[in-house]
Amino acid sequence: MTQEPAIRVTGLQKSFKDVHVLRGVDFDVQPGAIFALLGSNGAGKTTIVRILSTLLAADAGSAHVNGFDVATRPQSVRESISLTGQFAAVDEVLTGRENLILVARLRHLKTPGRIADDLLTRFSLADAGSRKAATYSGGMRRRLDIAMSLIGDPKVIFLDEPTTGLDPQARIEVWQTVRQLARRGTTVLLTTQYLDEAEQLADRIAILHEGRILVNGTLAELKRLLPPAKVEYVEKQPSLEEVFLTLTAPDGAGVGADAVRGPGSIGKEPS
Repeated sequence: MTQEPAIRVTGLQKSFKDVHVLRGVDFDVQPGAIFALLGSNGAGKTTIVRILSTLLAADAGSAHVNGFDVATRPQSVRESISLTGQFAAVDEVLTGRENLILVARLRHLKTPGRIADDLLTRFSLADAGSRKAATYSGGMRRRLDIAMSLIGDPKVIFLDEPTTGLDPQARIEVWQTVRQLARRGTTVLLTTQYLDEAEQLADRIAILHEGRILVNGTLAELKRLLPPAKVEYVEKQPSLEEVFLTLTAPDGAGVGADAVRGPGSIGKEPS
């Protein structure tokens, strides 16, 4: 039996005055998958996320999350999702643990302290839990932000350009976190403008351009859209440095002088 999509978007349209941001967007996301919306700035990625998270109404089309229509059942949608925006929404005055406890209390959950401790361990922040979030690195702050968004075990999480402004090491930390979410069965919709990010993380990739989905498929399917590149091999001549290092290498470690000498070679011994 085929599973119902965790996210289903059909004919989605949205304009702001005379600017047509979405021009009929369609895609499905299967439960437990990482789905990447790949596009440049202004392509409409954040607008889609805002509609799916009930923060913005579409002009036309429909969208369902976890089987709930975002237009007619927004409360049910909100109870089953979480959203992490482009910038970490942590309170820098509070410690990492206090940030988590605050969110757990706002969600009216029992044992907020235990929930906070579990998430600190899960996201490798236990040693920093008692420190103020203001002292965290970019990667740590983003991991804390994602941990906060997981309180209440949402079935779907929206990550809107989660690695914007992060250094390479912090980006890798966030990638590892996203993979952990998917392994635990969470459906992830990821928006990004980084091609390598989509390539590393996504089960399926949709390329959004000027408000339309151009293609939607697995990485292998997208690569098959273009013919294989022809690779031409160019003979690389050795440099003088390479010649010198080879000739002067310790006995047995390099090529012997006789092997590189030919007719007319410099320093050729008389016969």
